Amino acid sequence: MKKLLIALTLSGLAFSTTAQTADPKLEWATKVVALQQGPELERLVSQLADSATQDILQNWVPKLQIDVPKAKQDEAKERLNTELKKYFDDVFKTINAKATKVSTDALIPAYMASFTLDELKQLVNFFESPVVRKYQTSAPELGNIFVKQLIEATKGDVTTRTRQFDEAASKIVGSAPAARAPSSAAPDKGKLPTKK
Repeated sequence: MKKLLIALTLSGLAFSTTAQTADPKLEWATKVVALQQGPELERLVSQLADSATQDILQNWVPKLQIDVPKAKQDEAKERLNTELKKYFDDVFKTINAKATKVSTDALIPAYMASFTLDELKQLVNFFESPVVRKYQTSAPELGNIFVKQLIEATKGDVTTRTRQFDEAASKIVGSAPAARAPSSAAPDKGKLPTKK
């Protein structure tokens, strides 16, 4: 019986020692990353998918305008918009599916290396606070308000600078630039510009 108690005590000691050697920061860093998986991550994924979509638009809009007869451009735009929407949705799903794994693989070790256990606990408390949750929910709308105002405030200056660049580039290249839509008329996610 005494040997059994000693064995149980020693095994309990071994278990508690093992449990203590596991890094407690892992649990808290994991919580911090999970709390960040909300609207901001979704907005980032959407921006990345939108950027990929814009790259396609920059390639295909000039081809549409040059290669498709004007009488067939509206129909072609409609069909391309359908394909572009599918593309955006697929890219969004692909990026979103990998975002959690990548953030887990990259951010948890980074948080563990950058913050103490106490700091990680403070971050969890911060992200769980009602005001931060409200901020995360409101941030996309607030960001859109800012971007719209910034575009409006700089539109004239950017247009003037674009003309200056086009003039200099045409002297270098020897031809006029392709017609381009004004920056305020840039297509929304997955939309080709419509004929006015």
